[in-house]
Amino acid sequence: MRIAVVGGTGTAGARVAALADEQGHDVVVLTRSAGVNLVTGEGLVDALDGVDVAIDASSPAPPDESMSRFDAVVRSGRNLADASVEAEVRRLVLLSIANIEKPEFDAFSYYVAKRDQEDAARDSGLEVSVVRSAQWFEFAERSSAVDYAEDRVTVQDWYVQPIAVTSVAEVLVREATRRKARDATVAGPEAVRLPELVRRLLRAQHDPRPVVTVDAPLPAFASGALLAPAGAEILGPGVGAWIADRTRAGAQPGAAE
Repeated sequence: MRIAVVGGTGTAGARVAALADEQGHDVVVLTRSAGVNLVTGEGLVDALDGVDVAIDASSPAPPDESMSRFDAVVRSGRNLADASVEAEVRRLVLLSIANIEKPEFDAFSYYVAKRDQEDAARDSGLEVSVVRSAQWFEFAERSSAVDYAEDRVTVQDWYVQPIAVTSVAEVLVREATRRKARDATVAGPEAVRLPELVRRLLRAQHDPRPVVTVDAPLPAFASGALLAPAGAEILGPGVGAWIADRTRAGAQPGAAE
């Protein structure tokens, strides 16, 4: 099977591409360096030529300050859906976020943009699988909610049920290669507050920096609205096992991959 991985050099996309390649699929990685621009649509149709399934694991960023993150995500989603139709891609698998349909998140523009991205895929006429994921464990290492400074780590008070990005990648490839398209929602086995997750990670790595907790941008992030919904597929590892794995691997929180 010829599989295109959109955002194939990112945190999730790189793992998806590697796993699909290990399984013997013909993998095409779509990136800006390869002449593909999701935000403008440049190069998309040509890059998707001959592709059976496209997996969108991208995290589109605006090209400059004249465009918002919201617009970048919305335009990218619509461009990919249109290009997939034109290139006669059979199926589109979209990585999305669990619980974004909840009205509590109407004021969070990124989640609203992800809703639009889902709609663009579903309205395209393609076979579509939307994989909604809870926040990743890796959210604790590098994200807009965690600020690593030399003398402290400032963490927003999110209440999450995190999942390892490797587990998410496995589900994305699974849904890309199954006979019939379907949606899936995935989360990890344990709920934890983000400051506590960061604190445990630092402690395991003998990092003495204190964790300073600040309010999340929306009350819903702290209230439990992000926890696994009914029917979600629960996948390991748990908190302790993931931290142990990251510590053995020598990962440095806050550092670029």
